[in-house]
Amino acid sequence: MRLSLEAEAAGYRLLSLQATESTNDDALRAARAGEPGQLWIVAGEQRAGRGRHGRQWSSPPGNLYSSLLLIDPCEAAVAPLLSFVAGLALHEAIEAVTGIGAPRLALKWPNDLLLDGAKVSGLLLEGHRLPGSNALAIILGIGINVAFAPAGTPYPANTLQDVRPGLDRETTFAALSASFARTFAAWRRTMGANASGSFSAIRALWLERAAGLGQEVVLRLPSGERRGVFEGMDPAGRLQLRGPDGLSLIDAGDLYFPHLMDHTTRP
Repeated sequence: MRLSLEAEAAGYRLLSLQATESTNDDALRAARAGEPGQLWIVAGEQRAGRGRHGRQWSSPPGNLYSSLLLIDPCEAAVAPLLSFVAGLALHEAIEAVTGIGAPRLALKWPNDLLLDGAKVSGLLLEGHRLPGSNALAIILGIGINVAFAPAGTPYPANTLQDVRPGLDRETTFAALSASFARTFAAWRRTMGANASGSFSAIRALWLERAAGLGQEVVLRLPSGERRGVFEGMDPAGRLQLRGPDGLSLIDAGDLYFPHLMDHTTRP
């Protein structure tokens, strides 16, 4: 496993593990031990991988399990926007290694990547204040189904090898490390004194690659299920849902497409 030359030149480093409990947990331990950041941790297998809301994430050998640790990458108020920066980088990387772009390759709000309507990657952003320094540690966990797709998911899942047989973890990670270095650097350059304003370009690019835009969607929230039309994303990254009572802004939730719900495997 190797970083791209572009990522190395930008100061990123790599810790490659054969197996671990969770790369996100490894990144947090490294941060608490004084790691300065820009560190990718990649594992061939996770024994306790997790997704959003603490859900267990299937992590068999053959897929890519990675976490990127950043220390004080931005102000805490805009840190959640990094999930969209990372989503764009992920989309660019997978397009580079498969030759497939939008609309077949699409970003599902807030943090999944779909290939032909089936989930091929997920992203988990975690933020922690470090004791003593009060520095902000941001951990971006990215799992990619390179060779194996989990079963029993709420909507279909597939793999990169379904469309590019022989594609491996090493090639996929090199592309991801390069695309993230570029996308993150571009966001940082435009940030200046107006961090939220710098999101406008990322937002526009993200929406060009969005799954389900303008379509009826289902959102599962702690308060219950809501249906409406996915109209876009506001400058804070909130989903704009048009329902019977008008436009609502959704901070977080599980997004589903009605025609894909009830499927558990890809034919």
